[in-house]
Amino acid sequence: MRIAVELSAAIVVGTAIGIGLDRWLGTTPLFLIVFFVLGCGAGFRNVMATAKELDRRAREDRAGQKGSEPNVERSRVNDGDRDQG
Repeated sequence: MRIAVELSAAIVVGTAIGIGLDRWLGTTPLFLIVFFVLGCGAGFRNVMATAKELDRRAREDRAGQKGSEPNVERSRVNDGDRDQG
């Protein structure tokens, strides 16, 4: 839901700015098109940032659920480094 709201809000704001500028300057539909595209770009940028944040939180939750389980892969790498050194 949050991702959909962020995407649609950016598009609506960009479109509204474009319509306002076009009415004020009499340049229909130049600024509408420009700010619609900018709004879409900003919306997708927000979606990507939100998705990364949600992914990070999910990874932290999964790591927290494992609790005291050791990271086997990390232990193997560290053991291998000690044998060579």
